Order: sequence, then C-alpha cells, then structure tokens
Amino acid sequence: MTFDRSLKIAPSILSADFADFGREIRAVEDQGADWIHVDVMDGHFVPNLTFGPPAVKAFRRHVTTFMDVHLMISPVDAYIDAYADAGADLLTAHVEAGPHIHRTLQAIRGAGMKAGVALNPGTPAEAVEHVLDICDLVCVMTVNPGFGGQSFIDMTAKVRKLRGMIGDRPVHIEIDGGVTPRTAPLVREAGADVLVAGSAVFKGGSVQDPAPYGENIRAIRVSCDTAV
Repeated sequence: MTFDRSLKIAPSILSADFADFGREIRAVEDQGADWIHVDVMDGHFVPNLTFGPPAVKAFRRHVTTFMDVHLMISPVDAYIDAYADAGADLLTAHVEAGPHIHRTLQAIRGAGMKAGVALNPGTPAEAVEHVLDICDLVCVMTVNPGFGGQSFIDMTAKVRKLRGMIGDRPVHIEIDGGVTPRTAPLVREAGADVLVAGSAVFKGGSVQDPAPYGENIRAIRVSCDTAV
C-alpha cells in the first residue's frame, strides 16, 4: 500500500453488532471506511476481553480494505505469528506492554506485517523517539484503553510533538478514542491522518439500515476539511 497522509477513517468493530461482524464490516466499507480497526484486549493489560486470532481470521474474509489490529495485550511477542497468520495488515503493540518494544516491532515486520506502536495517555511522545525508523504507525490513545465509548482526552500537544519528530518518515499518526466530528479536527490539525471511531460511526445504523454509517463517516471527514 502506497504511503500517504490523506485522512483515513478506521471504524472500530468493537462498536459493531457482535452477532453479525461479517455484514457489519462490509457495510462500513461500502459506506466509506478506509480501514477496519480491530481492538484485541486480554483482560490483563486492559480490563476487558475481546478477540483472539481465530476471530481476527474470521474477520479477514470480509475485509477488502486494510485490517488494522491493535493489540492491548501483554506480553505481545508470543502472539505475533498468530495474528500474522490471521491476516492482519498492520499490528500495533503498546510501548507499555513490555520491556523490548524495538524487538517487538522488528518481529512484527519480520512476520510480514506493518508495525505500529501505541502510547497510552500518560506516556510521553519521547517514548517512541528511538523506534520511529522501524515502525509504520504511531497510535495515540485519547482514552485510557480497555473500553469503547469513552470521552476524549486532549492529546493534541502530543500529536503535534510526534508530527515534528516523525518529519518526512513514512509513519502514520493514528488517534484512538473519543473521535467525533467535534474532536476530529483538533487532532487532524495537529498532524494525525488515521482516525479510529467506534460509536461515532456505528450509532444510529445497522446492517439493515447502513446509511447512517456513511453519514457518520462523512460528518467526521467534513469536520476535518478545514483543519489542514
């Protein structure tokens, strides 16, 4: 996939209908999603349990865009090959999840995926300064990880600092948490180019009536049009 900094909307299927993931994925893609975001939680690193490799493999059959898998688990390294086999295009690990994030990112790339590194709200941008040359994405958490539907924590100063640190490297800045048409322009103006949105995309729609998904995605895009 060719790198570009155009705005990408990545609906989080954590907010989709758990009984109908295949049609939900196809519906949001048809309605304008650029990526599909999959939140993997282990009940240990974060206080919730979600999807393992078999579920991600099942989702893969329905994803025609780009599958962005966010590991909120610890440890990470033992599961990298399983998520590669499941079909993740990009695998993101938290810098807080273990002592060797450089090794983890190397292993993700070695398994044939793009590598992302995530930062919790309390973790400074400088924590990833020395791995920017071996990652493809920095995910800035704008909520404390573990649950969908939380309120946005303003991390625009961190995003702006990261954008300066990244420079001309082909590294995306992703925002995960509390993204709405109100908050999206703040982080877009600061330098983010991938916006994860769960409830803000899926609210008001269903696989029987997917039009609201498209309206919600377009509302986020339009809100960002004047931010860059």
